[in-house]
Amino acid sequence: MPQVSIIIPTYNMMAYLPETIGSVLAQTYTDFELIVVDDGSKDNTSEWVDQLSDPRIRLITQANMGLAGAINTGITNSQGEYIALIDADDLWSPTKLEQQVAVLDHHPEVGIVNTWVTYMNDAGASTGRIVKSEAEGYIWQDLIKANQIECGSVALIRRSCFDEVGLFQIDLNAYGQDWDMWLRLALKYQFKVIRQPLVYYRQRASSSSRNLLQMERGLNVVLAKAEAAAPKELKSLVKHGYSFAYFCLAWKALQNTQPDSKAAQKYHQIALGKDPQKFWTKENLRLTTAIALMRIFGQQNYLKILDRMQSWRSKLTPASAIEK
Repeated sequence: MPQVSIIIPTYNMMAYLPETIGSVLAQTYTDFELIVVDDGSKDNTSEWVDQLSDPRIRLITQANMGLAGAINTGITNSQGEYIALIDADDLWSPTKLEQQVAVLDHHPEVGIVNTWVTYMNDAGASTGRIVKSEAEGYIWQDLIKANQIECGSVALIRRSCFDEVGLFQIDLNAYGQDWDMWLRLALKYQFKVIRQPLVYYRQRASSSSRNLLQMERGLNVVLAKAEAAAPKELKSLVKHGYSFAYFCLAWKALQNTQPDSKAAQKYHQIALGKDPQKFWTKENLRLTTAIALMRIFGQQNYLKILDRMQSWRSKLTPASAIEK
C-alpha cells in the first residue's frame, strides 16, 4: 500500500495534463499512487492516461461532477496514509513530496503541510509573484482573515483528517471549496508550512462575468459556514473574511479576459464597508491604483501595463524560485 495518494482531477485539460503528470512522476519521493479522475472530459484525456505505462497511475472516469466532486472521488478511491492534491494545470518542484512527507512523519500533531507558491502565466512562464504563507499551528484566526493557502496544489493532508471533517463541499466547486476545507481543518488540526516555492500555480484569466457571480455566492457560503462553526469568541473575525473575499472579487473583475472596472469598483466598496480599517492598507492602495489605471487608460492599455509589470517582476525573481 503506498504511503501517499496523489489526486489529479481533470476536465478537458490535455493542453496541460502531460506536463503536470510529468512533474509528479519526477518526484524524488516515489512511494505513491497517482489517481487521475477524468471528470467527464470531452477531449482524449482517458485514452491518453490509459496508455501510460507507470504502474503507480490509476485512471477513474466519471460523469461530470465538477472539481470538488472529482477530488472526492479520488479521495474515496485512494489508499494512502497521506493525500496530496494537484490541479491538472499546475506543477510541482521535484522535492515537494519528499519534504512534506518528512514533516508529517516527524510531526504527528500536524494535520496538513503546505508550501509557498510561484505564479506562472498560461504559457508556463513565471510572473515573478511568489505567495508566501507564514502561518503555522492552529491558524483558523489567520485563515478567516485571508485565505493564505491560495492554491489547492500545495497541500499534503493526513487521510484521518478527512475522516474527521468530511470531504469537499460539492456545490461550491471552484468557488471556495479549498478555503472551506482549510477552515474546517484549522478548527481541529495544526498546520505547518515549508518556506520554499515548491508549487507552480498557472494563473489563467476567467472568461465570463458570470464566474464572478458564482464566485461571490460560493465565498459567501464558505463564510456563513465558518461563522456558524466558529466558537463564540471568534465569530467577530468573520467580517475580515468578507472583506478579503470582496477584495478578491474586485481583483478577479480586473483579471477577466474582459476586465470590468465597474464590477471591480462595486466589490471594492463592499470590501471596505465590511472592514473600513482596510482603507489604510497597502492592499487597498494597490487595488485603488489598479481600478484607477483601468478607468483612465482603458482596457487594452491597462492590460499592456499589466504585461509590462509582470515582465519586469519576473526579471527580478531569483532563478531558484522558478526552477522546475
